[in-house]
Parts: sequence; structure tokens; C-alpha cells
Amino acid sequence: QVQVVESGGGLVQPGGSLRLSCVASGFTSDYYVIGWIRQAPGKEREGVACISKRDSSTYYADSVKGRFTISGHNANNTVYLQMNSLKVEDTAVYYCAVRKPLGGSWDSIPEYVYWGQGTQVTVSS
Repeated sequence: QVQVVESGGGLVQPGGSLRLSCVASGFTSDYYVIGWIRQAPGKEREGVACISKRDSSTYYADSVKGRFTISGHNANNTVYLQMNSLKVEDTAVYYCAVRKPLGGSWDSIPEYVYWGQGTQVTVSS
């Protein structure tokens, strides 16, 4: 059975940093793209970043580019999201999710078929 587990969320002041971790296991080898998706209260889910295990290519939402870095997806099936210069609008539940190789929009939510339970990130002064 596929298991996706996130950790590392918490409360941080604006301008601070957090690193989220995701451990994904149990999926077949054709599912090698892992992404971070977030959902703020009252808003739709949006893609934050994703990474391909095959070639380490990465994609980012414009709102986080230059501040967030996705890495990992190595033999340990662990992916990280380093979040720097956090803003209050980054407050959301962050989900780690798994999908098959990209065939369209990287942040198309329905393409992610395996999801973790989410970890809360709150940015507040």
C-alpha cells in the first residue's frame, strides 16, 4: 500500500524558514514525480513545487520561486521543501503528493493520485 507522510510544519514568523520532509513508499516505479501542494482556508489547492526522481527536474509556482527549494527524491524516497523568506500568505496545509510523469501542467491537481495527510504551516507575527 502506498504511504505518503509529511512532517516539519509549525509556526514561524514572517521572514523565517521551515523545511518540510516527505517520505513516500509503496508506489510503483512509474510514479516518480513528487510534488508539494498547499491549501489555505477557504481556497482551492494549488501546486507549490514538484521534482522528478528520474532527472531531478523541478517546477515552482511563481509565488514561491526564489524562496522555496524542492530537493531529494533519492533512493530513500525522501523529498524536502526548504521554505525561506516566509510570508503570511504562505500559511496553509501543505501536502506531499505523488503522480506519474508529467504529460501536461505540472500543477494539475487531479494528476496527483497519492496524498499525505498534510502538515500545517502558519506564518504569523
